[in-house]
Amino acid sequence: MRLLLDTHIILWGMIETKRLSAAEVLAMQASDNQIFVSVVSLWEIAIKSAKGQLRAPEDFLRAVESNPDFEVLPVLAEHAWRVRSLPLFHGDPFDRLLVAQALCENLVLVSRDPWLTRYEVPIFGR
Repeated sequence: MRLLLDTHIILWGMIETKRLSAAEVLAMQASDNQIFVSVVSLWEIAIKSAKGQLRAPEDFLRAVESNPDFEVLPVLAEHAWRVRSLPLFHGDPFDRLLVAQALCENLVLVSRDPWLTRYEVPIFGR
């Protein structure tokens, strides 16, 4: 399975592993799954850290980039353009771009955000 981790799942996986479900942990550890971390999530973490809305370790980026289980997914023009065709169920630009990436790249989104279930995107565990 090709999985795209939502921002909160990345943070929990790196900082608060107890918050992940057993199924999420197993999926992230399965050797036959590809795990993608989007630049969108890194951008969101950087912005919210700078605003004091969340705390991420100073070496968080290095930890993600050096993790052999993660593949960093860049934002492509196709991803940004796909956002225009998404219904306006959710106003969060980070989440909307993650949905667009998952759709463009045929990825299963790992997220607990109930708003994202309204989109026609595969969500892990649902």
